[in-house]
Amino acid sequence: MVEDKNFFIVDKSVLPEIFLKVMEVKNLLESRKEKTVQSAVQKVGISRSAFYKYRDAVFPLYENTRGKTVTIAVNLDDTPGVLSSVLNGVASEGANILTINQTIPINGIANVMLTIETNAMQGKLSDLVKRIEALDGIQSLKIIARE
Repeated sequence: MVEDKNFFIVDKSVLPEIFLKVMEVKNLLESRKEKTVQSAVQKVGISRSAFYKYRDAVFPLYENTRGKTVTIAVNLDDTPGVLSSVLNGVASEGANILTINQTIPINGIANVMLTIETNAMQGKLSDLVKRIEALDGIQSLKIIARE
């Protein structure tokens, strides 16, 4: 089942404080000012469970997203042609594939990590995500990292 994702741009002044604190924790970890999630959440004043609950749902909006890299984890059926369909979907959106890492399939499911460069994309990243999620044989898709 493909989850329908909606994204919104919201002024941070109206966001609940927890979202801002989650972003603060993420910034501390990315900047390496804090080495562990535990130390970062203690510094910011939230629980680890709150951080883990929201960390994959809150991202900063960068005006300059072109030329950035995005890492995507995809769980797909171990069926001939599924990975090819994913790669063709990425290419058709104009993204450049930088790395591909695939695990050995377990119970008929393979995990593929793709790192793509978005500077030549014609559309939005959300369109690419929807396109891949709609392919036959895709179990799940998650954006792991953005630079």
